[in-house]
Amino acid sequence: MAFDVIKPGLLSTLQDEGRFGYRKHGVIVSGPMDAFAHRAANVLVGNPAGAATLEMTWIGPQLIARSDMLLAICGGDLDAHVDGEPAPLWRPWVIPAGSMLELRHAVHGCRAYLAVGGGFCADEALGSRSTYVRAGIGGFAGRALQAGDRLDIHELALELKDMQRYVRHARAVSTRCRPPYADEPILRIVRGREQPLFREASWAQLLEQVYVVTPQSDRMGFRLAGEAALERLDGAETELVSEAVAAGTLQVPPSGQPLLLLADCQTTGGYPRIGHVITADLPLAAQVRPGGKLRFAEVTLQEAQEALLVQQLELRQLAAGVSAWRRDVGV
Repeated sequence: MAFDVIKPGLLSTLQDEGRFGYRKHGVIVSGPMDAFAHRAANVLVGNPAGAATLEMTWIGPQLIARSDMLLAICGGDLDAHVDGEPAPLWRPWVIPAGSMLELRHAVHGCRAYLAVGGGFCADEALGSRSTYVRAGIGGFAGRALQAGDRLDIHELALELKDMQRYVRHARAVSTRCRPPYADEPILRIVRGREQPLFREASWAQLLEQVYVVTPQSDRMGFRLAGEAALERLDGAETELVSEAVAAGTLQVPPSGQPLLLLADCQTTGGYPRIGHVITADLPLAAQVRPGGKLRFAEVTLQEAQEALLVQQLELRQLAAGVSAWRRDVGV
């Protein structure tokens, strides 16, 4: 056993890297909103990158540890405390059995990821342990955590003395390696297939104006509100034959206010795709809460690919560093 859930938080779900290979059947990917934080937390505790973590949104859970565990929390700052004392972020640490872990509320960002050494037990559906609440599959009984739930460890990886030695040699993930989270992030985008259906002035507006993330936003996507609606060319169709969409796609419905699709987005859509937020910047979007603001900046496809390669290299370097720590302490 890992934790007893005293309070579940606003939306706490188990997520692995996602459910791939089934989009052609209409099954969405799901997975973490902030893939970098999810992977970093797993790497810090020695898990495979695809192990399940607990994604916690805005108001975090209150959990009682039922065994000594190696933990890491990455992503947004949800004011984590253990028995009333502040808990570290972006580094591994040990929680003693019987301790209370409480993530109170978002101080910076919106989502944090809790990884435990050995990984969380989670229900598997179609090759993934990610929770998809609308379909009731994966994770913990296909739903968000509730008070009274019990989370288990998939496999206890280390003895307490080894955990403590490991932590003494561990280092925090440097700020240089982390995504540049910001209260008003600038998300890089590439032009979408239907961008030519819009007035050139609308593309300029998309890049110039500040967008507010409306309360009608969730893991499926953000409804954005800007000062000026994006206008199509005269005679351009408002809805098209449904085509593939993915996390990061920017669709524009007839209102002219964009939709930014995210982890739980549908597999196809009929609204024009004016652009796509690059994969490397999706962690920045994941940390924007309802009422928050964001902007867009255009980049080339090559720049988008280079940014993703750099981000993946940072994660590989982190994993190499953790492997070195483990060798140093013999665990």
